[in-house]
Amino acid sequence: MAIIFGNIVAIYRRELQSYFVSPLAYIIAGIFWLLSGLFLISILIGPDGILSVVELLDAQKSRISTPIPPIDVAYEFLQTFLDRMGWLLLFISPILSMGLYSQERKQGTLELLATSPITNWSVALGKLLGVVTFFITMILPIFALENIILSYANPSISLLIPIVGHIGLILLAAAILSLGMFISSLTESTVFSAILTFAATLLLLFFDIIARGIGGSFGYVLGYLSPIKHYNSFIQGIFDTSSLIFFSSSIVLGIFLTSQSIDVLNSQRE
Repeated sequence: MAIIFGNIVAIYRRELQSYFVSPLAYIIAGIFWLLSGLFLISILIGPDGILSVVELLDAQKSRISTPIPPIDVAYEFLQTFLDRMGWLLLFISPILSMGLYSQERKQGTLELLATSPITNWSVALGKLLGVVTFFITMILPIFALENIILSYANPSISLLIPIVGHIGLILLAAAILSLGMFISSLTESTVFSAILTFAATLLLLFFDIIARGIGGSFGYVLGYLSPIKHYNSFIQGIFDTSSLIFFSSSIVLGIFLTSQSIDVLNSQRE
């Protein structure tokens, strides 16, 4: 067990280091921070932002006698912002995962990994942990900025709500990255891998919308397979065990499919 753990850590460190020395990774992080900042500003103080809506409602209250229910600005801001972040993952995650195995195949280092004493699932797990860790470092500045903004909320919002929401964001990213890792193991083209991952993720995200139109038992099952449906539970501050099981199963499935893909590739070469 110690040897297996050591192998996973070695692959993890190798993969994580490759991101921190890659110019593309810094470009991706820069674009991610820029778009996140624009979302944050537009949601909070934009023309149609939450603060503008609150000002409009306050003005209406002074003119009409009908009571208008108050808006929980902090909660609405957090939920809307995390919703935008979830859709941003649709574009960022395929780019982060596209080279996990495609680059290894192109450089010829995949055969070295496959013939080494390290098992394929250990390699897949180490690679996934590496890219997920890099993603977490990307969202840490955003999380800090959110908490600064939320600290001015009155009434204050429980810290547990943003924590649960960001746990959901990390789980959603890990599930998409796991899928992208599997697709990356099927092709040498990083661009093709990113496109396929984007298409597959987009289809899964729209399962919930499709399921509503279908209805019935099949619609329920189809809706359950939508990652965005489970992610919505987290950003509402609900730590749903069924959603946790869904994301965990998706991540494990991605690791399993990746290891099986490499096994098939090795058997074909033999």
